[in-house]
Amino acid sequence: MLKNLSIRNYGLPNRVLKLAEVRHEWLSNSAIQGIILDLDNTIISEDDRYFSPGAIQWIEQAKLLGFRFFLLSNGNRQHRARNWAERLELPLINPAKKPLPFSFKKALKQMKLEARQVVVIGDSLHTDVIGAWWIGCPWIQVASLPHPPRWWEKLAGRWVQIPYPAQEELWEVEF
Repeated sequence: MLKNLSIRNYGLPNRVLKLAEVRHEWLSNSAIQGIILDLDNTIISEDDRYFSPGAIQWIEQAKLLGFRFFLLSNGNRQHRARNWAERLELPLINPAKKPLPFSFKKALKQMKLEARQVVVIGDSLHTDVIGAWWIGCPWIQVASLPHPPRWWEKLAGRWVQIPYPAQEELWEVEF
């Protein structure tokens, strides 16, 4: 299935370990101008315990390079998603109801970009990657930050998410 999904990835890798490993040059060389980011377990663990190492700096650098952003979150705690969007100074759609195309299309419209100009970066095959594929955006899947597993992850998590390696560095969130 992943092989068929990668047809429209415009030379970008399908998977990297963490957000900070996505090179801005890859995006520029692929004519990417916008980035749709997942919040939970991509930038920060859904229990607010860990940041993806280097993610905040990566986002700031991408902003300086002129990339446009949108956060899409399926998280149930809307106040939490809004707080992180404000801290990151990024526009947000929550609840996004990914992989349904509505929030992806709304983000594209607000960024004033076409699907091929926007990369979707997230940790879940069944929400982020499938949603990107449905609307024609390239995508990059990152490893899911450690978090308390939800019921469905206990059943299907290994097929839809890349586990974050235990030996890899994590940044703890400090308030």
